Amino acid sequence: MQRKSLISAECPIARSLERVGEWWSMLIMRDALHGLRRFDEFSRSLGIAPNMLTRRLNGLVEAGMLERRAYSERPPRYEYVPTARGEDFRMVLMALVAWGNRHYAEEGISVEVVERETGRPVQPVMATAEGALVAMDQCEVQPGPAASAGMRQRLNRE
Repeated sequence: MQRKSLISAECPIARSLERVGEWWSMLIMRDALHGLRRFDEFSRSLGIAPNMLTRRLNGLVEAGMLERRAYSERPPRYEYVPTARGEDFRMVLMALVAWGNRHYAEEGISVEVVERETGRPVQPVMATAEGALVAMDQCEVQPGPAASAGMRQRLNRE
């Protein structure tokens, strides 16, 4: 158990899923990045129970994905605005759209990612820091500077 928690704590995928990997959290972020801001807007869009929505919104605020801003004092009302961290999550959701369309849209594509200006469909890609495109099959995960010995051993399967 101790070993598993150490690996999870060090793994960026596990850390990310801990904060946004729950079904409702991802759908709330989808809606927030699409412009919804208020509790009643999320509730209408998702059909989620109010207590569950409150918990998920609070979790996303705690994770730094959304910022809670008051828009009414009497009665107290808040809107939820994506932070820079939340905006960065957009690429994750767009990758999920593309992946879902590729593998699970048997009835046809109902939503697609397009270039705003031209309306042309786009696909997620990997690029170097300088902007050069890199084929996905040419990418791999390697230990980073802060990787533990265990993580280095796990990723360097030599």
